[in-house]
Amino acid sequence: MTPGRPDRPRLSARVRAAYRRVESLHDDYFVGRWRAGFSREAARQSDVMLALLFLDALGVDNPAGYWTLELYPEVVEHFHQWHRRMGVERFGDAGTCC
Repeated sequence: MTPGRPDRPRLSARVRAAYRRVESLHDDYFVGRWRAGFSREAARQSDVMLALLFLDALGVDNPAGYWTLELYPEVVEHFHQWHRRMGVERFGDAGTCC
């Protein structure tokens, strides 16, 4: 900085800050309207996927059981949250979830 000049942000920092404000306004205006709908649809698709993966635990034969077997360790925690959200405190046989 030169003596006698007040400390001002550099032009590139001001441009970046302005771009972030414009981006935020764009996001609020165009995406914000549908964000709740997108999250509802994502939750619905997640619930359907969990139900399909755990058809055996629900008492229905799972035709894709062989191919989905390797996914079980990845989704057990999500399944636990799902059945609690659906209002079932304990689910299935021992070892299935709780």
